[in-house]
Amino acid sequence: MSKSCGEALMHLLEAYGVTTVFGIPGEHTLELYRGIEKSNVRAVTPRNEQGASFMADGYARVTGNPGVCTLITGPGVTNAATGIGQAYADSIPMLVISSANDCPSLGKGWGRLHETTDLCAITRPITAFSTMVHDPAEIPELIAQAFTVFRSRRPRPVHIAIPIDIMEKTVSDDWQPWQIAELPVPAGAAIDSAAKLLARAQSCIMIVGGGAQHASAEVTALAERLNCGVIASNAGKGVVADSNPLSLGGGIISPAVHAYLAKAEVVLAIGTEIAEADSFIFDLPVNGKVIRIDIDPARFSDAFPASLAIQGDSRSACAQLCGALEGLDIRQAEAGVLAELDQVRNQQQADYTEVERQHIHLLDILRGELDDDAIIMGDITQLVYTGTVAMKTLLPRTWFYPAGFGTLGCALPDAIGAKLALPETPVVALVGDGGFMFTVNELATAVEEELSIPIIIWHNHSYAMIRDGMIKRGIPQIGVNPRAPDFLKLADAFGCPGTQVDSDASFRQALGDALDHAGPSLIIALENDAWLS
Repeated sequence: MSKSCGEALMHLLEAYGVTTVFGIPGEHTLELYRGIEKSNVRAVTPRNEQGASFMADGYARVTGNPGVCTLITGPGVTNAATGIGQAYADSIPMLVISSANDCPSLGKGWGRLHETTDLCAITRPITAFSTMVHDPAEIPELIAQAFTVFRSRRPRPVHIAIPIDIMEKTVSDDWQPWQIAELPVPAGAAIDSAAKLLARAQSCIMIVGGGAQHASAEVTALAERLNCGVIASNAGKGVVADSNPLSLGGGIISPAVHAYLAKAEVVLAIGTEIAEADSFIFDLPVNGKVIRIDIDPARFSDAFPASLAIQGDSRSACAQLCGALEGLDIRQAEAGVLAELDQVRNQQQADYTEVERQHIHLLDILRGELDDDAIIMGDITQLVYTGTVAMKTLLPRTWFYPAGFGTLGCALPDAIGAKLALPETPVVALVGDGGFMFTVNELATAVEEELSIPIIIWHNHSYAMIRDGMIKRGIPQIGVNPRAPDFLKLADAFGCPGTQVDSDASFRQALGDALDHAGPSLIIALENDAWLS
């Protein structure tokens, strides 16, 4: 049966397993919505396309499957660009389907509605690829290429723009998914060489990133086989549970961990860029030989070049390494590793500031009230910076702090996407009072969708990280202490509960009530030394 190109595309996405799309309908995407109506795909309407891309990002982070946006050309794409950039920085699979102006007008500057002269040029730097469709017959191949990026390579966003006249064309073929390649398996020779190097090392340490989220069991087994400490990047928290005595959590930001890392004879980096955004310093003290396991070969010759490179899937690589280590004499196995790691943790505790101790107190209460599988969506805020080190994370894909792009306001819409993906799993958003105002409009989406999301606002009346930097450098505090609204009245205006907490007991009560409420709830925690100290 014939159908429009837009309708056929939505049926094809459904066949690839897409169940949810995020976007605001527009004049140029009507045929996509005809397809949504005739499929089993659910459409979620944010209050801004930036929210759409963040929601798709959150959906993908917790599932590992691509989040999908349906956007109008021009302002729909530019509004969404921040969330697309965040997904690119953190290697998150996202499919962006946008409209475009009709083919005869492309690049002409005729003043058409939502016109840009080169739409794909806007998204090309923040996608694996961005392309314009010129014929409906191109779409099945382009969608297959996108899912190849998502499933077989380093996952990153893909943007496919479809002119409105192409979107409306009639398609007679019944498009079907193409076969997608599996993740690449590392070469045996590289595995054997790495195993020998690791076994001979007097001291080694692991750095684990987001590329190992699906390989928790294999990474943990390898760490225990080597008896080595494990540092997580922001994206790698929970791959090795923080309850494991070998875990230093997200301590890559910590000076005490830097000192420990500097002494390692061999550093095994698994699925991580070893990025400045994780440690806050570019010259991380990696002095030993570096073994890098990564699906992306560009990582082997970057700021931390590999002494030995293993290209391929981290799960397969770690499993093979464990096998290759059988029968080898591992020198570090007899060392006092656990005692050294305890010393590092003790130094971390001693280094915390008074405000960080307030953060930790709140995070410890939060951890005690939540199940191990509860998902924490963090914003760019000092509470979350501290949490990267101090928040105990026991499972992969449960702690998210998108430090790479550093996008304020991401936590609420990311949490919406996560909750829609996993409705039975508790999801909590951690935000600062400044960042929350970037996407406060998405409270309306969470209320409409009846999503139980506690939103914990750490309220210090400022963009505190930048304020503190100004103070440190003797710069006047310009633009960093904006006036905040009355958050309780704001919550009421959106139709959700709001509570300001001033004690451990009131925080526990507010959190419990929020988890039981069929909708979002605001919990405002003031930064002060009267409580959480």
